[in-house]
Amino acid sequence: MKNMFAVRSGCLFILILLSISAAAQKISARKIRKLVEKSEILKDHFTGFALYDQDKNKMIYELNADKHFIPASNTKLFTFYTALNMIGDSIPGLRYVHKGDSLIFWGTGDPSLLHTYLKSTRVYEFLKNSPEKVFYAPENYSGDFFGRGWPLDNYNDYYQAEITALPLEDNVAIVFADRNRELQIRPSYLKRFLRRDATFRPGSFTVVRKVFGNEFIYPAMSVPDGFKQEIPWKTSTALTLALLQDTLKKTIGTVDIPMPSTASVLYSMPSDSVYRRMLLVSDNFMAEQLLLTCSSLLGSKLSTDSVITYSRKNFLNDLPDTLQWVDGSGLSRHNLFTPRSVVFLLNKIRDKVGNEERLHSLLPAGGVTGTLRLAYKTDNGLPFVWAKTGSLSNNHNQSGYLVTRKGRKLSFSFMNNNFIRPTSEIRAEMVRVITEIHNRF
Repeated sequence: MKNMFAVRSGCLFILILLSISAAAQKISARKIRKLVEKSEILKDHFTGFALYDQDKNKMIYELNADKHFIPASNTKLFTFYTALNMIGDSIPGLRYVHKGDSLIFWGTGDPSLLHTYLKSTRVYEFLKNSPEKVFYAPENYSGDFFGRGWPLDNYNDYYQAEITALPLEDNVAIVFADRNRELQIRPSYLKRFLRRDATFRPGSFTVVRKVFGNEFIYPAMSVPDGFKQEIPWKTSTALTLALLQDTLKKTIGTVDIPMPSTASVLYSMPSDSVYRRMLLVSDNFMAEQLLLTCSSLLGSKLSTDSVITYSRKNFLNDLPDTLQWVDGSGLSRHNLFTPRSVVFLLNKIRDKVGNEERLHSLLPAGGVTGTLRLAYKTDNGLPFVWAKTGSLSNNHNQSGYLVTRKGRKLSFSFMNNNFIRPTSEIRAEMVRVITEIHNRF
């Protein structure tokens, strides 16, 4: 009888513990619901939130998590995951063949060639030091210079560089004031296109490129001290060739021949360096070109559409909701993802990377690096959130990883669309909610 009583008591004790645990989980969800749904700031627009417990493999809380939102730069997480699955530890920089006394090469979309910050030089040195005649074959990109749905009126803005098979120096010109307050431009080759225009009368000093050409005009005004502006140039095979020859100080010819499947690959730099640049500062150019680089591994033609189709079929076919995905960076408002699909993607990224330290190093860290450096405060000097932001006018999102003070590891996707209040208020409210979750749980 005593043993039976002990067994019954033990079972009762276990049931009580399980009940307490379930209640604690329920209370947590209720408190999070209160944090989100009682917010006055989050009530006046379309808000979606999904919070997932990584250790328990269970969704904790959902608000409109099955509804589709414009993700903006959260799209870069899909580009990142595609690249993780397709690209090894180094970026394919060129495809090439030796033919007689000639070196013929094709672009792969690699964004790192002469990039302002990445300082990749391996492709440059390869072409410069080749003893052969060098020819560029430009006809392997089948897409447009803009992604689907990109606004044409942003063509002059630094964040909307054009897409090409062989990008150079970020595909962006830097216009700046020298120490004599004279206007200069880099690459220096573009100096011939920089022109003062007395009929151009903006409210303040600025430089504008003609929409379909490379004429950069500026007003007949004094150049402000320290002036600097980044402007995408209008891409073309002719300009690519001219810039490459001007940089290499050697003649580069062109040839129109298809790339053979046996073409060799020259790798340019470590992949993580490119991923880090794309994610930390939300570099649109890097994202678009990286997705194009992934497509270079599928065949002889570069195509954003083909690699998105391939990724959806082979890497993203287990997400809970249908995707509408059209570009690499998130500049297009045609992209539509649900918060719960983004959370599932985050879990797939975590599993693919495998190393938490590496994963955290690639993403903006709250209060420390990238686009979250000024958004969050650290907890005793340590970040507790690593996430990708995404902003377009009237849309602001944040998706990533969160560690609570009690050590719970969570994934989350927090999306806000169609608000008309200042973005800073939406950002601050998201930070408040995520910080409260960190502090309480």
